[in-house]
Amino acid sequence: MTTSNASLLARVLSGGGLTPPQWTTATRPASPALGTIGYNTTTNQTEVYSGVAWIGITSQTYSASYLVIAGGGGAGGSVGDGWNGAGGGAGGYLSNTATFTGGTSYAITIGAGGAVGTSSTTNGGSGATAGTTGTNSSITSIATAFGGGGGGATSGNNATAAKSTGLAGGSGGGGAQGASGSVGLGGSGTAGQGNAGGTANVVGSGYAGGGGGSGGAGTTAGGGNLNAGGSGTSNSISGSAVTYARGGNQGQASPTNATANSGNGGDSSTMPTSPGSVINGGNGGSGVVIISYLGSQRGTGGTVTSSGGYTIHTFTSSGTYTA
Repeated sequence: MTTSNASLLARVLSGGGLTPPQWTTATRPASPALGTIGYNTTTNQTEVYSGVAWIGITSQTYSASYLVIAGGGGAGGSVGDGWNGAGGGAGGYLSNTATFTGGTSYAITIGAGGAVGTSSTTNGGSGATAGTTGTNSSITSIATAFGGGGGGATSGNNATAAKSTGLAGGSGGGGAQGASGSVGLGGSGTAGQGNAGGTANVVGSGYAGGGGGSGGAGTTAGGGNLNAGGSGTSNSISGSAVTYARGGNQGQASPTNATANSGNGGDSSTMPTSPGSVINGGNGGSGVVIISYLGSQRGTGGTVTSSGGYTIHTFTSSGTYTA
C-alpha cells in the first residue's frame, strides 16, 4: 500500500470521510474516464461520468419562490362611426414557493401578448373583431398561468352581429357595445390568477369596459371614456418592486402596445373624432417567469442576478431552468 493510499484509508477509518474532486458544470474534466466521480458545485450534486453523459447520483431539494405571469390580452377593435373596443384582460398572475430537485430540468414557457382586434372604418362596424387572448406561461410541473382574455369588439349601433363580449382568461377582457345597442359583458377571470373584465355601457352609448387585472376587476363603462382596467399587483421578487398584470384601460387617446414582460392587457382607443376614421388599440404585453432562492447560485438558466442575499433567475423568453 502506498503512503497516499494509506493516508486516505486512515482518514476514512477515523471518520474523516472521503472527499471527491470538485468542479463546476463549466470546468468538468474535458475527457473523463468512464466512472469518473466528482462533486459539481453548480448543481450541488455528486455526479458520475457514464461514458455518454454526467449523471447525478445524489438528489438535493430546496425551496424557491416563483412568479409566473402569462401574456396579456389584446384590446378589442373599434369602428368608424363613434364606437370603441374594450381593454384587454391581464395575463394570469401566480406567486408562491415550490420545492425544486437539484439536477432536474424544468421547462420554462413565456406566453406572448395577444394581438389587438381588427378595427373597421365602415359605419356600423361589422368588420371589427375582438382582441386575441394572450398565451400561457409556465414552469413545467410547478405552475401554469393562463393568458389574458381579449377585449370585446364594438359592433356599432347599426351592426347585425355582435362580437362584443370580452374573452375569458387569466383576467377577462372588457365588454364592448354590441349589435343594435346591446351591452357586451366582461369576460371572466381565473380564480387565484385574475379578475373579470368590465361591462359596456347601457344601450345607446359606445363606451366599453376596461380589462380585468390581477388586483381587481375592470371598470364597468360609465358615461364617458377612460374606463380603467383592473389594477395590477406589485411584487419584489426581482429585487425591486414591479407591478405586473394590469388590465387594459379603455378610451386612450394614443394607445400603445403593453410593455413587454409585464403581462398587462392592451389599452383600447378613445372614440373616433370623425365618422369613417378609427384609432387602433394596443397589443397585450408578454409574460415573464422569475425564480428566487436564498444563498449562492444553485441552478442555471435565465438571466442570473442577486439581491439581498437571494439568487434570482429571470426568464423573458422560453428556456430551461436546471435546479
